[in-house]
Amino acid sequence: MIMKPIWITTILSAVILSKAFACLNVETRDLSNGIFLYHDREGNVPYGHIFHLGDFESVIPELDSLYKATKDLDYLSDKGLLLILLERYEEAIELYLEIEKIEPNRYSTASNIGTAYELFGQNENALKWIKKSVELDSNSHHKSEWIHVNILKAKIKGEEFYTTNFLLNTDFGSDTLPISDLTKQQLKDLSMALFFQLNERVSFVKPKEKIVSQLLFDLGNIAFLLGNYMEAIADYEQANLYGFEGPLIEQRIEKAKFFSHKRRMETKETESMNPEKSFPFINYGLWFLGGLFLIFFAVWRFRRMKKENS
Repeated sequence: MIMKPIWITTILSAVILSKAFACLNVETRDLSNGIFLYHDREGNVPYGHIFHLGDFESVIPELDSLYKATKDLDYLSDKGLLLILLERYEEAIELYLEIEKIEPNRYSTASNIGTAYELFGQNENALKWIKKSVELDSNSHHKSEWIHVNILKAKIKGEEFYTTNFLLNTDFGSDTLPISDLTKQQLKDLSMALFFQLNERVSFVKPKEKIVSQLLFDLGNIAFLLGNYMEAIADYEQANLYGFEGPLIEQRIEKAKFFSHKRRMETKETESMNPEKSFPFINYGLWFLGGLFLIFFAVWRFRRMKKENS
């Protein structure tokens, strides 16, 4: 069996771990005791975290022991995270309130306790703590927590506020094709923020759920506007899975498929007109033959000079 070099493994690990939590906050990408918790799929379609730690319960005693030995609050914070993953929300809330008393105004405490309150169904308390987390670190998670704030406000106000305008402060129209007055850079920034929020949310919220379905549809619209048609189709399909239905999403899926197919055909046509792109080995072959010619010429010239000198 051939072993991979350590440096390759290190690079692959860095790539796998390149995304971080969107709402739940872990001080490092692993737990504080070094255990690898999760990774995400490649791309910008939010399928949720893939957890590598199968037995969350088994790690809690170790985190307790490490905290008692070191008094490092990161161990307690990670314990709270595992309690949330185990759906023991009341215990997690109690633990984070204890951490807040010991060391007030930790961003991770505000972020995690807000998420625990939301999952426990106490949206008013969740809103209070998520707002506090934004005050403590407005740049966290690609500046996306304003979306979390709007989600909680919508939950408190009622389903009539589950709209793109309320949740994202913009709109993508109701015609067959999505429209927007945002710049390309603004669309990219919104896409990244929305991905982070949704990738976290779908890790905990299972179909069907109206806010998630609406935001997945919106993410698909952004991908469509950016010309990422296959990504848009995947987002739309996720939105449909979470309950977004009707003629509009069906029309946009069909249009995304049409433009994706059209692009493939145009690419093939362009490549057929450019043999170097269709057959790159021709270009490489010419370089190779040219190199061989230079080598043979150099050898021939060297031998001739040597013969003349002798």
